[in-house]
Amino acid sequence: MAAQGGKDLLIKIDLDGQGLFETVAGLRATRISFNAQSVDVTSLDSAGGWRELLGGAGVRSAQVSGSGVFRDAASDARARQVFFDGVVPRFQVIVPDFGIVEGPFQIAGLEYAGTLEGEATFEMSLVSAGELTFTAL
Repeated sequence: MAAQGGKDLLIKIDLDGQGLFETVAGLRATRISFNAQSVDVTSLDSAGGWRELLGGAGVRSAQVSGSGVFRDAASDARARQVFFDGVVPRFQVIVPDFGIVEGPFQIAGLEYAGTLEGEATFEMSLVSAGELTFTAL
């Protein structure tokens, strides 16, 4: 797999609940992580006293964080409204040459910054709030 530009990672949000996704932001620095809790089922009968885990069990989650610039004032307003309303719309996180992660996310953090002669930037963190799907690209 060839190196890919971090600027190509996109966050899209479902604008109307009908699957109409629009780009909210292009991210300059990003991180996506997938997590799964394990369920320990070790007992006195476990072979050799080794720990045993129950496959397919446990809570799975995903977190996305990044910083960059909003695409426009409308996308900034939409993200801000989602945060203040505390709703969990569907998002798409598009990772070039990897895939698309789609599902409900909550905006858990939203920060703004800027310099005197530079553009306004933001940092946003999303946490999964339901079942996610993955489509390979």
